[in-house]
Amino acid sequence: MFGMIGIVVIILMVFGGFVLHGGHLEPILHALPFEMIIIGGAAVGAFLISNDFASVKGTVRDIGMVFKGPKWAIADYRDLLCLLFELVRLARANPVGLEEHVENPEGSSIFARYPKIQRDHAAVDLICDTLRVASMNYDDPHQVEEVLDKRMEAQLNHALHSSHALQTVADGLPALGIVAAVLGVIKTMGSIDQPPEVLGAMIGSALVGTFLGVFLAYGLVGPFAARVKQVVEEDAHFFQLIREVLVANLHHHPANICIEVGRQNTPHHMRPGFGDLEEALRALKQEAA
Repeated sequence: MFGMIGIVVIILMVFGGFVLHGGHLEPILHALPFEMIIIGGAAVGAFLISNDFASVKGTVRDIGMVFKGPKWAIADYRDLLCLLFELVRLARANPVGLEEHVENPEGSSIFARYPKIQRDHAAVDLICDTLRVASMNYDDPHQVEEVLDKRMEAQLNHALHSSHALQTVADGLPALGIVAAVLGVIKTMGSIDQPPEVLGAMIGSALVGTFLGVFLAYGLVGPFAARVKQVVEEDAHFFQLIREVLVANLHHHPANICIEVGRQNTPHHMRPGFGDLEEALRALKQEAA
């Protein structure tokens, strides 16, 4: 929603201000399709050269983050804490019984209570792999922490690739705008014998290239890259919560303490309330009884 509002505001303020200042949109609109072919086509071509097919597909998909925002809401963080509470408690009471849920999360009755989390393979794999490793009775829990940290760092770097790819395009757009402008000047110099009014229109069309390159870079593509990065980093807190709870479990803290450690390490604007979480956990205990 805010993404669309931002785009509308940019366009209205830039072109509206130009018109209010006495400018005419006709020269810009006349040159825009041709300049867009040169600049946009070159930007797309450079993007394809510098990325493989999977990266291109992922970047196109991730552009939707600008408009949809983060995947996980407060209710999802509460559900995650409840899921981890059930799994940690089961791991303490019946390690053998935990295996069926860890080895087959798609058919697990515990995971099935949280369908949105169950559909996220990255989150489920992180939970199951860590619980599986914890069952190996590592002498030093810090070994598992190190593995988790490296895995999450690699996962975050991979998720940020779309943002980096978009930012690279944004960085190149002003230079591509200059390329389009130079081509326009070359065209103008080939018509140097024309009257001043004709040359003025041709130079104006050439300058549209410079304008378009800078406008696309700093008005659209750059902000898109920044928003994708913000959303990715926001969603990474979901996996950080998993890490905090499961690391606390490795140190053999009580299940309730493990969950509270995770809750306290959740960003404030996404943190479930203590009373709300306690009520949800109490309902789980009563259901288990």
